Amino acid sequence: MQGRHLISMLLIVTLMFPLVAGSSLTGGVDKNPDESEVPFSIVERTNPSIDGKDWNFEIRIDDDAYANGTTLSITTQVCTNDGVCDPPVSHEIEPRRNYAISITPPSDHTYVNWRVTANYENGEKENFPQGDWFKTWSSCWFNEGAWGGVDSTGDGCEIGDEGGILPGFALPTILGSIVMAIAYYRRD
Repeated sequence: MQGRHLISMLLIVTLMFPLVAGSSLTGGVDKNPDESEVPFSIVERTNPSIDGKDWNFEIRIDDDAYANGTTLSITTQVCTNDGVCDPPVSHEIEPRRNYAISITPPSDHTYVNWRVTANYENGEKENFPQGDWFKTWSSCWFNEGAWGGVDSTGDGCEIGDEGGILPGFALPTILGSIVMAIAYYRRD
């Protein structure tokens, strides 16, 4: 019987790990590249991003990368204040010196994730950043139980206040853990 309890606890901890790992995000602090470590520089980036208004983003490929045939592509992802992120969107842009996109974040968004992929002449690709995103926070965001941003009222946003106690990804994870623990106990 004690073995079942140990397995159940390990299962619950494993399923809740993403909640703990994702909570290290500092609200309102943009994550930007160190331009000495990427093959591009930022020409323009709307900051902060604003619900329902164009978020403009433009980068310029470095001279060396341009000269050796490297091209860039940009991927964006918008996350909302209820903890849900839209699927990433790849913006294929005709190769040139500057790459520019414009997206319109929905109401009640927390931030715009973005990354740049370098497509090398030899066919290899490299993401900047690798395994993560750069971030531009919105003018009104909800993070770790607190509201912030220039359009925040302290308990919501001036427009589109939709805050909740748990981010959207937390509830399914917690419910899934409970259902799996119950199913495990019923099986025996």
